[in-house]
Amino acid sequence: MNYPAELKYTKHHLWVKMEGDIAIVGISDFAQNALGDLVYLNLPQEGDTVTAGESFGDAESVKTSSEMISPVSGTICAVNEDLADAPDDLNMAPYRHWIIKVEQVSGTEELLDSTAYADFCAQAEN
Repeated sequence: MNYPAELKYTKHHLWVKMEGDIAIVGISDFAQNALGDLVYLNLPQEGDTVTAGESFGDAESVKTSSEMISPVSGTICAVNEDLADAPDDLNMAPYRHWIIKVEQVSGTEELLDSTAYADFCAQAEN
């Protein structure tokens, strides 16, 4: 599995990249591998508020459905609408395709660095 060091991660298998005051959020390589081929994303709307640890949407695959749990709190300032028509882009390149961007960010205390996340994933596989 690939866990880029410049990103932060959650135990719900999402990644976060901070660009200034904006948190860019996507799913991890571990998540897309576990879910299998993604067929549908239930995306939030721009302007919605998100709370760290609470659901902001769903990812459905041929295997299962899984809630996407927000890694941060704040206001959604952008939604990657392209994923509505091509959710499998996340399978092909999970770190190139983001899901939401969040501004007025707080609640980042639980984020893991890549080493801690890799350890967490290794324990989950056992």
